[in-house]
Amino acid sequence: MRIIVKKLLFILISIVFVLAACSGNEETKDSSSKDKAGDHIETTDSNDSSKDEESLNVDKGLLNVEVTIPASFFEGEDLDQVIADAKESGIKEVTENSDGSITYKMSKSQHKDMIKELGDELNSTMEELVNSEDFVSIQDVTANKSFSEFTMSVDQEAFENSFDGMAALTLAFSGMIYQLFDGANPDDYEVTILVKNADNGEIFDTLIYPQDLMETEVE
Repeated sequence: MRIIVKKLLFILISIVFVLAACSGNEETKDSSSKDKAGDHIETTDSNDSSKDEESLNVDKGLLNVEVTIPASFFEGEDLDQVIADAKESGIKEVTENSDGSITYKMSKSQHKDMIKELGDELNSTMEELVNSEDFVSIQDVTANKSFSEFTMSVDQEAFENSFDGMAALTLAFSGMIYQLFDGANPDDYEVTILVKNADNGEIFDTLIYPQDLMETEVE
C-alpha cells in the first residue's frame, strides 16, 4: 500500500507542475503589458516579512515562493528526470537538497495561480465523487478552507458493503498535496476524513492521513 500511495502522490505532484506550466505561460503573456503599467509587483503582508518561518514547507518571499517536497515522495523515482520535468514545466529553479527533498522556486503569482487551480481541482473532485455512479453510497462531500478536513455524507449500509471507502483516499491524496504546496509543515500536516451517516448525522468513522496509510502497509 505504501508504494502505491507514494506513486499516486508523485503523480499528483506531476499534475501540479502541468498546472504551473499553464499558469506560467499565461503569466508570461500578461507580464509584458503589466510591466508597462507598473502594477504587476505584489507586496507581502507585514506579518510575512517580520518572521522567518523556517519550519514551513513553503517559504514566501517578496516576488518568489519556494516549495519543498519531502524525500519520501520521490522514493524509487529518477530525481534527475524529476528535476528536468519541473524545469521544462516552467519552474524557475529546482534544487535537490542533502536530505533528498526537492525545493522548487517559482514566481509568487505562479504559486498563487497553482494554489487556486489545486483548490478548483479539489472542488471538482468532490462534485465528481457525489455524482459518480462508481460511488453510489456517497450523497455529499464538503471540506474546510484548507482542505485538511473532509466530511463524506453517505448511506451507511451501502457504504459499509461496498468499496466506496476508496473515495477517501482520493480526497486524502489531494488534500495532502494541497497543504504541502500551501505551506504545511511536512512533519505535522494531516488530512482528516469524517464519514457521516446521511440519515442521522452521526460520524461513524474517522480516517486520518498519512497516519492511517502507514498503518495499513501491505507486505
